[in-house]
Formats: sequence, C-alpha cells, structure tokens
Amino acid sequence: MTALQQKPRSTAPDERRVVERRRKKVSAGTALVYVSAFALALLWLVPLLWALSTSLKTETEASLGQDIHWIPENWSLEGYRVLFERGDHLNWMINSTIVSTIVTVLTLVLCVLAAYGFSRFDFPGKKVVFAAIIAGLMVPPQALIIPLFDIVTAMNLADTYWGLALPQVVAPVMVFILKRFFDAVPRDYEEAAKLDGAGHLRVLWSVIVPLSGPIMAAVGIFTFIGSWNNFLWPLLIATDPSMMTLPVGLGVVAGGYGLFYAQNMAAAVLGALPLLIVFLIFQKQIVKGVAGVGLK
Repeated sequence: MTALQQKPRSTAPDERRVVERRRKKVSAGTALVYVSAFALALLWLVPLLWALSTSLKTETEASLGQDIHWIPENWSLEGYRVLFERGDHLNWMINSTIVSTIVTVLTLVLCVLAAYGFSRFDFPGKKVVFAAIIAGLMVPPQALIIPLFDIVTAMNLADTYWGLALPQVVAPVMVFILKRFFDAVPRDYEEAAKLDGAGHLRVLWSVIVPLSGPIMAAVGIFTFIGSWNNFLWPLLIATDPSMMTLPVGLGVVAGGYGLFYAQNMAAAVLGALPLLIVFLIFQKQIVKGVAGVGLK
C-alpha cells in the first residue's frame, strides 16, 4: 500500500516538467505572432494619432509643413469649435447615424428571415434561388448604381432617409454567413419548442436568435460600419446639403471652405469616433461571431 501511494508522487515532477516544456514551446511559438500583431496595431494607430495631434493644433501651426512634430506647441480646440459653430458637421453625423441604423436593422431582419428559410425549409427552386443570392456576391455595387438611381428617383425618395438607406439593405454575403451558422444549430432545441406549441417565427425569435447573438452582433457591426463609410451612393442621391451623410459632407461641402488642416483632422476624428465607440462596446461579440463561437 505504501508503494502504491508513493508512485503518483514520484511521477508528479515529471508531469510538471512536461507542462513547463509545453508552455515554453507555446510561448516561443506565439512570441512572433504577438510581435507581428503589435507592429500591425502600431502601424494602424500611427495615422490616427497623427490626426488627433493635428486636430489639437492651431490652424497656423498645422499649416506649417517645415517643422513636423507630434506634440502641439500650442494646444487648441479651434478646429472642433469651428466645426460645431458651422453646424453642418453635427447634422451630417445625425444623418449618418439615422441611415446606418435603418440599414443595419433592415439588413438583420431580412437576412435572418432569409437565412432561416434556406436553412430550415425545403421548397421548389430552393437551390436555384440560393445560387442566385450567392451569385450576387460577384456583382459589384457600382454596376447597380444606374438602375437603383432610376428606381429611387421614380419613387420620389431622393434626398430622404429611405432613399439613402433602402438600396444599401441588400447583403447577399450576410445571408450566406447566417445560413451557415443556422445550419450548425442543433434541431433538438427547435423540436422542444415546437412540442410546447411554438410556431416557426416563435422558434426563430426565442431559440435561434438568442443562440446566434455573437454572429448577429458581428453582422450588425460590419453592416453599420459599411453603411457609415459609404460614399458613392449618398453622393449621388443626396443633393441637398442638409441630407448629406458625413463622408459626403466632408468630401464635397467641407472642401468649399478651403484647405484647413486642423479642421479637416478634427472632422476625421469626430467621424471615426462613433465607429470606435461601437467597436469597443461590441468587441467581444464581434470576436465570437468572427470565430464562429455561438453555441456552448
């Protein structure tokens, strides 16, 4: 009995050595990955820091290109003050927020319904319809500008939020992503809900949607960012400066005031700030959604 009790104690140091060796191997193997990730993050951060630094300079200091320095000699919020005094920048941000929110909500609703239908139902022509949706991934958005413009103008939706938002709702790639995720959801949950008398919409809302939180958050954030940064379609359909979105306003109207570096950088910082806040709030859901982790 004594020998049997002492045997695990004698193997414990060997097991610890094996674990330590594995840790050393993992740390050595991941060191290059961490260094590369840090270098890429720094490369992405440098332009943002330069924009922030320039926005906090006076216009005179920002216009001097001979002496380039990161830290402002005279800290100033003049660029931000001028933007808010003009008033158009705040209006453009409101327009971008409204349009991006409409696009995100409608895209999620339509894509979830379509993906659930393709994932759970069999109907005539299912493969043909789904193949047509996948084929839509190969159609560049620029090829649809003219017919979409004719339709929106014929419906008198130019210079309206619906005219800005509706043509951006179509997202075949989101239908494909959500369908692949729904295919991996076990049907046992649905069968249990149907035994309790739940219909298809109830199953979708009470079972599928809660299990798909991370992937839906990722799809929603990417849709919101894509709509926020969209320039071509709002440029064509919004001729009234009061209905312009932020990218269009900065690219078209702001240039009419002249070339002011501090103000332009302040506008760029304010334009990127909402996206940064949204990403920081939902970063865990985005990572889980991209990694495909939704079921536990």
